[in-house]
Amino acid sequence: MKPGYREIYQRYRQNIHDGVLKPGDRVPSIRLLAQELQVAKKTVEAAYAVLVGEGYLVSRGPQAPASTRRRPCRASPTTPLSPSTRAARSLAKAKAICAPGIPSLDRFPNKKWLLLCARATRAMRPEEMVNPPVAGYAPLRAAIASYLTISRGVTCTADDIFITSGYRGNLLLTLQALLGPGESVALEEPGYFMGQRLLKTLAPALHPVPVDDEGMQVAHLQRHCPNARLAIVTPSHHSPLGVTLSLPRKQQLLAWASAHNAWIVEDDYDGEFHYTRNVLPSLKSLDTDDRVIYIGTFSKTIMPSVRIGYLVMPRRRVTPFLDSGALLCGGQPLLMQKILAAFLSGGDFYTHLKKCARSTPGGVRRSARCTRSFPACLPRRLRMAACMWWRISPRPPADEALARVWHQHQLQVSALSPWYLLPDKRYGLIIGYTNLRSYDEALALLTRAAADTRALLSGVR
Repeated sequence: MKPGYREIYQRYRQNIHDGVLKPGDRVPSIRLLAQELQVAKKTVEAAYAVLVGEGYLVSRGPQAPASTRRRPCRASPTTPLSPSTRAARSLAKAKAICAPGIPSLDRFPNKKWLLLCARATRAMRPEEMVNPPVAGYAPLRAAIASYLTISRGVTCTADDIFITSGYRGNLLLTLQALLGPGESVALEEPGYFMGQRLLKTLAPALHPVPVDDEGMQVAHLQRHCPNARLAIVTPSHHSPLGVTLSLPRKQQLLAWASAHNAWIVEDDYDGEFHYTRNVLPSLKSLDTDDRVIYIGTFSKTIMPSVRIGYLVMPRRRVTPFLDSGALLCGGQPLLMQKILAAFLSGGDFYTHLKKCARSTPGGVRRSARCTRSFPACLPRRLRMAACMWWRISPRPPADEALARVWHQHQLQVSALSPWYLLPDKRYGLIIGYTNLRSYDEALALLTRAAADTRALLSGVR
């Protein structure tokens, strides 16, 4: 079987990393290598282009040989990073694997997306090039409402949808529209670290509520957070522990909100993807008192760089949301909204979700294969506690150092301990399975990281 551009790229990259090809060594020209491998010149050209773009090769002309360059030195974990270095690492994160929160980018329908982009650009009218609608593009709002009604059991219309800039926009708008000065917020412990950082700047008082095997401990919320006016939860799939809020606790939480005239933000960040069970109905679908603000984004289903989110406004508070939205953002860029509207209404979004949920790199079979075989590569002190995270046992404060070690092996995992606000915390690694380019590649990288993992853990007391 003739190699594709990816195989050629991987061979050269591995040879450079292993020292087979050294700085200054020359590689065959595109024409010669294509003849030797009996592949099209375009195949070799594509592989070389990726290698040049990642800094492994230096181009000497369109048909001339390229020469390997020195591999960039990795900064020490204790070395402060410059803004340019941080930006480069942010770009490299999309290429790394096991990064939580990154969808299956290699399965994205790029050709269809580019076609929709071109159509939306050509169809832009002069009046649409001024100020976008504050609440969002009407066809996109209608498409999201239809999708939520069908897939998540959320009964809503286009008038209930507000288009935002993503997760941060959802939280900022909700707090601005619903909370008064000095009112406090309850959130899960542990909880999404970016949400914690944002809430620390926006809310004067935060109440961490512990999470156990049934989700947020609502009884703790009732006893210890009597003044909380808003609770932020991930009921369908807790981030990052992966547990589900049980039905009795869902009902208990809804009753708490009604009794205290409070609100609930349901962050359904990955309601479309579940690897070990059937999809459960959303908390919003059980809400009879209009107390739940359902929020979501397209970061986990399409790509993080879309930067478009949405929320379902409580009908009794639509006016505060519209007024706050006009003050805070004035509407999201219209062109991306039109592209998304076409992607959803044309059925391409549903097709994409089905592909991602089947035997794709981010699907059920691949996830199950990873969770079965990955633990065998690692020391026993690092054990899988759930599909999304692995516990370090006993509990040494080493997960941040261990995460940095894995980053050096292109495994862009996250440490668990920074997701806690209180001193009593767990230690482990948060791992994503959706952005695996290749199961074999992931296993190979994990095997290489195992030696450094053992060395680090053996030195921790």
